[in-house]
Amino acid sequence: MIQVHKANARHTVKTDWLESHLSFSFGPYYDSENIQFGPLRVFNDDTVQPDKGFGIHPHREAEIVSIVLKGQLKHEDSLGNSGTLHVGDVQVMSAGTGALHSEFNPSSTEETQFLQLWFLPNKRQLTPSYEDVSYDQEQLRNQLLPIISHTPSANVAKINQDVILYLSKLETGKELTFDQPKGRKIYVFTIEGELRLNAETVVENRDAARVTDTENLHIKASEDSFFLLIDLPGGE
Repeated sequence: MIQVHKANARHTVKTDWLESHLSFSFGPYYDSENIQFGPLRVFNDDTVQPDKGFGIHPHREAEIVSIVLKGQLKHEDSLGNSGTLHVGDVQVMSAGTGALHSEFNPSSTEETQFLQLWFLPNKRQLTPSYEDVSYDQEQLRNQLLPIISHTPSANVAKINQDVILYLSKLETGKELTFDQPKGRKIYVFTIEGELRLNAETVVENRDAARVTDTENLHIKASEDSFFLLIDLPGGE
């Protein structure tokens, strides 16, 4: 089954420095029917204005992923990590028993766009950790490129959950097939463009698809598209 969640149906929080589109219950938005999808608990599509950002704040028992889509994102945390991410960079912070961090747009002229995802960890009381990786954007072309996994490798960050997160840039008319064992779930988010899933389901710009009971997912680009695909365990 493929359930499409349209971009304009997301809950939006907007202030003078932040516009955040929330795909799951988060902060002021609560919907008992939209808490999580498998271990995927938060999927926020954020735009941060220049010289603004999220001040230092705490997290626990969450695997926090940030993917920069435009501009820069400066990270600092209580583990002693500090650095600036750009397009092509991804970070994973395992909050575990507790960590503080901040995320800030260091540019004085350009806005920052990034996706922030939270996953429930597969174990509690983990020691907090941080990692960032860079991926080759050319390797996204017409294939699924893993960038985060429970079994990390070169340029693939580790996450403490049985998930693999892929990015892809699929050219108009090109096709991919994603196969997975029975009982798992797939989450597709179209960052740019338009996709057709299993010939019939259209997923447009900033739409998401929650896929269950589907062992073979066929993906075709109706136009040049940039998208994210997450392979998830079953459950909630």
